Amino acid sequence: MALILPSIPSLSTFSSLQVKLAASRVKGDQHVPADIPRHQLTTLIRSIINKQDEHGPFYIVDLGVLVSLMEKWSHCLPNIQPFFAVKCNHEPAFIAALATLGASFDCASKAEIEAVFAHGVSPTRIVYANPCKGEYHLRYAAGVGVDLVTFDSMDEVDKIKRCHPKCSLLLRIAVPNDKSSWRSFGAKFGALPEEVAPLLRHAHKLGLRVVGISFHVGSKASESQVYRRAIAAARAAFDVADELKMPKMHVLDIGGGFKANQLFDEIAETINVAIKDYFSDHQSDSDLTVMAEPGRFFAETAFTMVANVMGKRVRGEKREYWISDGIYGSFNLPAYDKSSMQISPLQILSPHQNQLTYSSTVFGPTCDSLDTVVADCKLPELKLNDYLVFHNMGAYTTSAGTNFNGFCISAIPTYLAFTSANN
Repeated sequence: MALILPSIPSLSTFSSLQVKLAASRVKGDQHVPADIPRHQLTTLIRSIINKQDEHGPFYIVDLGVLVSLMEKWSHCLPNIQPFFAVKCNHEPAFIAALATLGASFDCASKAEIEAVFAHGVSPTRIVYANPCKGEYHLRYAAGVGVDLVTFDSMDEVDKIKRCHPKCSLLLRIAVPNDKSSWRSFGAKFGALPEEVAPLLRHAHKLGLRVVGISFHVGSKASESQVYRRAIAAARAAFDVADELKMPKMHVLDIGGGFKANQLFDEIAETINVAIKDYFSDHQSDSDLTVMAEPGRFFAETAFTMVANVMGKRVRGEKREYWISDGIYGSFNLPAYDKSSMQISPLQILSPHQNQLTYSSTVFGPTCDSLDTVVADCKLPELKLNDYLVFHNMGAYTTSAGTNFNGFCISAIPTYLAFTSANN
C-alpha cells in the first residue's frame, strides 16, 4: 500500500480567528488576542509588565507573524508540505497554531510525538525523523500509528525490522559539500554515496518499504546551491533503488536549514528548479511527494523575549547589568550559535532621561562567570526593574534551556499577540 501524506492546505481555508482560538484554548484564555499594528508591540509589553505581580522574564508569540510566514512558505514552495521541527520550539500554543494552519510535524522522540498529539494532530502528519531511534520510542511510534521514519545505518534497519516492521522508511543521505551551512550535520547523519545501495538492498531483503530519500543541508544555509546538490544526490539514490528493482520510491524530504530572510526566496527558486530538473519524470502528485522540515523559518521571528534588569554595576564609563534569564535558559543560542537576536531597552522607571549610551555588558542570573548574554553593546543608562527586549528569540531558546542554579526555563510564561504589518 502506498504511503499517503497530507495534502498542502490552502491558507484561505483558515481564518486568523481560527488560529487565535486554537492558541488561546491552549492558554486557557477567555479572550483571543486582538489585532494590533506591529509597531505597537511595545505597548502590549508594557501592559504585561504592569500586570506582573513580580518582575520576571516572559515571552510573546506573535501569531500574526506566523500566519505571514505560512503565507510566504505557501507562495514560494507551494508543492512542498512543511513538517515543523518540534525540537526548534515546543511552545504548546505555537504548535496548536501551526496545526490549525495545516502544518505537519517532524518529531525526534516519544515526548515530541505526544506533544503534537495533544493538539489532535493525526499520526499521518508526523515524520519520525531521527535517524537513530531508541527502541522504546520506536515501539511507541508503531503503537500510535506514526508510520514514516528515517534511517541511515544497517543497525537502524535491523532495529526498525524488530520494532516497527510495518512502517515506511526514508533513507537519510549525506549532503555533498554542505560546509556553507552554519552547522553541518554530515559528520553525524546521512548515508555516504557508497552506502546507499547496500542499505537499500538490506532494507528490501528484510521486507521493509523504503518509500523515499531525505537529507538536511545543515543549520542556517548560507547559499542556495547546496539544495541543488542535495536534490541531485537524492535523485541518484532514487536511481539506485530503480536499479535494484525495488518498488518505485515517491517521497523526497528536503529537510531544513531555512531562515525567514531575503535568501529564502533564492533558495525556494533553486529548490523548485532543481526538483523540476532532476525529477521531471515524477511531476504528478501521485509520482512524487515533496516535504520539508523547517524549524527556524517559522519560529525564530515569531517570538520576543522580555527580561527585567535585576542587578547593576557601574565601572567608570562602563555599565554592567544582570537580567533574569541567561545562557543556561533562553540565551544559549547567542552563546553558541551566531543568532539573529536583536536587543532594545525598555526604560520603565525613567523613560525620558538622557539617551546617552554606554558600553554595556549583560549577564545572566546564575553564579557561573560564563553566563554572559551580550558583551560590549551600546545601551542607555538603565535602572533596576527596567527591561531589555530581545527580538527573534523563537529558535532553539526555550527548547534547549535548562534549570541550572534553580532558574527554571519552563516557568517563563508566554503571552499571545496577533500583529499586522499593514495596520
